[in-house]
Amino acid sequence: MTEYRRLRVALLGAGAVGSQVAALLLKHGDELADRAGARLELAGIAVRNPDAPRDVELPRELFTTDAEPLITGADIVIELMGGIEPARSHILLGLGSGADVVTANKALLATHGPEVFEAADRVGASVYYEAAAAGAIPIIRPLRDSLAGDRVVRIMGIVNGTTNYILDRMDGEGADFADVLADAQRLGYAEADPTADVEAYDAAQKAAILASLAFHTTVPLDAVHREGITTITADMIHQARDAGFVIKLLAVCERLHEDGGEQISVRVYPALVPREHPLASVHGANNAVFVEAEAAGSLMFYGAGAGGMQTASAVLGDVVSAARRHMAGGTGVGESTRANLPIVSIGHVTTRYQITLEVADRPGVLAKIALLLSEGGVSIATLVQTAIPTGSGERSTARVVIGTHRAADSALSEAVERLTGSDVVEHVVSVLRVEGE
Repeated sequence: MTEYRRLRVALLGAGAVGSQVAALLLKHGDELADRAGARLELAGIAVRNPDAPRDVELPRELFTTDAEPLITGADIVIELMGGIEPARSHILLGLGSGADVVTANKALLATHGPEVFEAADRVGASVYYEAAAAGAIPIIRPLRDSLAGDRVVRIMGIVNGTTNYILDRMDGEGADFADVLADAQRLGYAEADPTADVEAYDAAQKAAILASLAFHTTVPLDAVHREGITTITADMIHQARDAGFVIKLLAVCERLHEDGGEQISVRVYPALVPREHPLASVHGANNAVFVEAEAAGSLMFYGAGAGGMQTASAVLGDVVSAARRHMAGGTGVGESTRANLPIVSIGHVTTRYQITLEVADRPGVLAKIALLLSEGGVSIATLVQTAIPTGSGERSTARVVIGTHRAADSALSEAVERLTGSDVVEHVVSVLRVEGE
């Protein structure tokens, strides 16, 4: 048997992902040593409660509640605790001790990424975070390494499995949001408090990470435009289907050219995707990221976006990479944010829209609506009107679904305000952007 140098690995957290990482490190130690060129010795697992029930059985002697000595004695620190503190302090301690860090902590990287990467640069260490953006899907390494010599133009991705499961069920079954959410919670796809998922906070964090990598620019979380899926109804899903679309929660990171310069837009919202687009066929809790680059063209990365075993695969891939770097020596490769491109607001984005209105059913209404839209530079591409049945003596109303030509988001917002205040519009039912055309 080949004799390998030993690298001490500290694991912080033993939840669904952490426990699987520990089990795989112990089970496949010989294989991992062959791949890494070093034996990965699991020195210990720092947890709050060593006696808490876990998905897999692990040696009791590995557990500790005292993380600091475990971290300072490690060559590689795996942080799978989640949250900001104490994860941030533990990561900084590990980097300050000269260890490389592997993390799946999207919230921490989206809010404190620059601090973490600067700490790594100071000591020549590396931070690996493949599991932070799309679970088992390899997207961080392709953006950071494989496409480093190219110019990424656009990223459009489904990066939250919970919301994709909900919208996919609504599309396939015509079910209501609340009913599918309850099922998702029962099956373990959604947390008891689903806010981070359904209000798109999780997806926004991942969008910030992906955009920072793709455009070599630090993207603060508060620069990401965010809209969740709680307003999506079965009726909206049905209208989308009739028009040849499916509704998906998308993270869109885009390089824009405006006023002779380059800017970037980073946004997350439910959008209409043509049914022939590859992202339209992403079902269940799966994730997919569609990348467009100047030289490489269109690339798509697809797979499980969550799950303990699946995410553990991405974590262990990073651990092997960290071990190889240790064996090769030299300083770690830092994050490239020198492009420093300005980040524009959602108002600068240009796309098509689908506007659904309830209007008074009388002559001249459509002409008035067209005028209100055109005053703001928004033109109508398609229009479908359907009478809404009313009781005896009630005022006649109609449902109008308008597809627009491309327009700036700021112009569309102003047009919707004018429609809302108009005497011919009873209610603005929904406004959805179209992506992927």
